[in-house]
Amino acid sequence: MSAPAIGRKVGRGALWSLLNNVVLRLGVLVSGIVLARLLSPADYGVFAVALVAMTLLQAFNELGVSLALVRWERDVRTFAGTAMTIAIATSTVLYAAVWFGAPAFCEAMGSPAAVEVMRVLCLAVLFDGIAVVPAAILNREFLQGRRFLADVLSFATSTSVTITLAATGSGPMSFAIGTICGNIASVTCYLLLCPVKVRPAWNRDIARELIHFGLPLAGASLLTLSVSNVDKLGIGALTDEVTLGLYLMAFNQSSLPLMVFSEAARRVSLAGFSRLLDDRERLENSLARGVALLMAATVPVCVLLACYAEPMLAVVYGEKWTPAAVALQVLAALGLLRVILFVGYDLLVALDGNRILLALQALWLVCTVPALIAGTLLDGIRGASIGQLAISGCIVLPAFAIVLRRRGVRLGATVRACVRPAVGGLLIIASAIGVREFVDGSFAQLAIGGLVALAVYAPVVLPMRALLPGRSQAEVTP
Repeated sequence: MSAPAIGRKVGRGALWSLLNNVVLRLGVLVSGIVLARLLSPADYGVFAVALVAMTLLQAFNELGVSLALVRWERDVRTFAGTAMTIAIATSTVLYAAVWFGAPAFCEAMGSPAAVEVMRVLCLAVLFDGIAVVPAAILNREFLQGRRFLADVLSFATSTSVTITLAATGSGPMSFAIGTICGNIASVTCYLLLCPVKVRPAWNRDIARELIHFGLPLAGASLLTLSVSNVDKLGIGALTDEVTLGLYLMAFNQSSLPLMVFSEAARRVSLAGFSRLLDDRERLENSLARGVALLMAATVPVCVLLACYAEPMLAVVYGEKWTPAAVALQVLAALGLLRVILFVGYDLLVALDGNRILLALQALWLVCTVPALIAGTLLDGIRGASIGQLAISGCIVLPAFAIVLRRRGVRLGATVRACVRPAVGGLLIIASAIGVREFVDGSFAQLAIGGLVALAVYAPVVLPMRALLPGRSQAEVTP
């Protein structure tokens, strides 16, 4: 396929994926507000224990073989059935382990009440094992419009069930049951909308190849999610359910830019990077364009979350959540770094840097654990957040940059392309200092601060609209 044709497919896929994420995350935001007002921080803490277990399992439940469906150039029909068999079998074994291991895990997390919630929520692992192959094929073919339909139906089902149960007093179990109902809807849609009708099959030679390719990636994904969830494990073990619930609220808010913008890009970035490996200059320019646009969209959200954390939580979620502001102010900056790091992750996958990813993720985890423990013991959830930010910014980000440079990827164009968002972010910080000083009241600070931020940020980044898909393909300049 020609480079312009690839560019058009990636551009269309990215736009559909962005629409998908914006619509769904807007819905998640609205439903999250409703649920936060119905439930307590302790309910969120119980759910967080179960959520950590489910998230870690989903990183390993298909041994990474779904990434071969995106990365390999061969006919997907020759190995999709074997990939599905591996995913289903692994998911079944993992869920059996969850069922029997839930009491010990929840006891270690200081939340025995989470056992049944965990057993129900982790049923999602079984459904994910069925859905992962058709979902990966939709990504491979840039059919994000179809994914949009499936995800909207899943979200509508999950949200309606969760809110209904929460309103009737089901507590944290409402999250678990709602999630499973949404998974059933999404699995059905993926199977119906996938252009390749996938059924479980088996070929020993293909299975060996898939596992050889995917296992390092599954290990890297497990380490990545361990890094993303070790904070909840540590805080849950060292504090209590209420503190964990407050931290989960702060973490979820800081993750909004990652979920809206980065996930949209990641659905097409791996496939796009993989098809540009033979043209290193074009790959570097595409990386610079993508990161610059991600930063232009992500920086203002992260900066506003950090500057107006307390008034935002008070106005949107209620006063009972304002103690989470001390963590959100720091985690917002961490969210910005995570957006950048996940782009680097996908680029290394495309460059076949699977094993080096394991080393990078291991470095991240090993450095984070002591910083997290020390931070939590010294200053609660704020200390835990500061420790994670320091490790990510001072150790992990430079390590990713060094590895990519040694792989022959020059990052100068990417850094230059991010100058405008960085300048705009500094202007928002300066404006927020003035607003918080002279404006009283949470709602007034949010309203006036948002308008002032738009006024100072927009003129700086508007020239970057030339980087949007379909515009000039010239080399990115600051």
